[in-house]
Amino acid sequence: MRGLRKRYGRRTALAGVDVTLAPGELVGLLGPNGAGKSTFVKIVCGLVRATGGQARVYGVRAGSVGARRHLGYLAETFRYPGWATADELLRLHQRLAGSDGGAQERAALLERVGLPDASRLRVDEMSKGMQQRLGLAQALVGRPRLLLLDEPTSALDPLGRRLVRDLLGEVRAAGTTVLLNSHLLSEVELICDRVVIIRAGVVVTEGAPHDLVRPRGVHVETDRGSRVIPGVGRADVPAMVARLVADGEQVFAITPLQSTLEDVYLEAVGGDTS
Repeated sequence: MRGLRKRYGRRTALAGVDVTLAPGELVGLLGPNGAGKSTFVKIVCGLVRATGGQARVYGVRAGSVGARRHLGYLAETFRYPGWATADELLRLHQRLAGSDGGAQERAALLERVGLPDASRLRVDEMSKGMQQRLGLAQALVGRPRLLLLDEPTSALDPLGRRLVRDLLGEVRAAGTTVLLNSHLLSEVELICDRVVIIRAGVVVTEGAPHDLVRPRGVHVETDRGSRVIPGVGRADVPAMVARLVADGEQVFAITPLQSTLEDVYLEAVGGDTS
């Protein structure tokens, strides 16, 4: 994506976004509501046309037939026909994606998302979490090279979220690029190689989670009590312990502290948590 812009009338959703996704990379797309995240994803899918700039998928224009052949997509808000069974839904998406995987692919996908016995279950008989897992299965039809996921774990319990984390790790290891739009910062911090934070239609922070966080001092437990000593990094700990001991303190524990991705996010969006 280069100089990507999108306006809806007088409202600017994207104001010149530059982002590159590398093959086999899992990237978290973060930002408050209205920041432009869903518009960004929909432009890559071809569901929304950009006002300016360009988006290309494996060398071809986003939204073209050639680009869509590489994509798997799960929207944040989706609704499948209630009368359709899981098997019927996946069969339809195989036809749409041009997949020749047949019944074997459908069964394997349901197994991967934790629905091994749901092939004959109708959508309206499924819980919201089961429907979300089914949506993830349809996004994986045809083994897409680029997987776009918009809040894929919002309706899942902790076990379901862990299953999705494991699954995303598998598809990334197989070379698939994943763009994950999520508000669950703890999930993003666990699984993403890189995060892109958008605010008001522009990228305000980008980088690997471990590179964005920073030291916040150390928590010290001694015979004189517990306290936090700011401005001390991990490399400074040996010298600090030596000083404490020289001052007559018995040191029981030293815990380095660092900011979390949530801290980085809140600083980047300026407290905008809408």
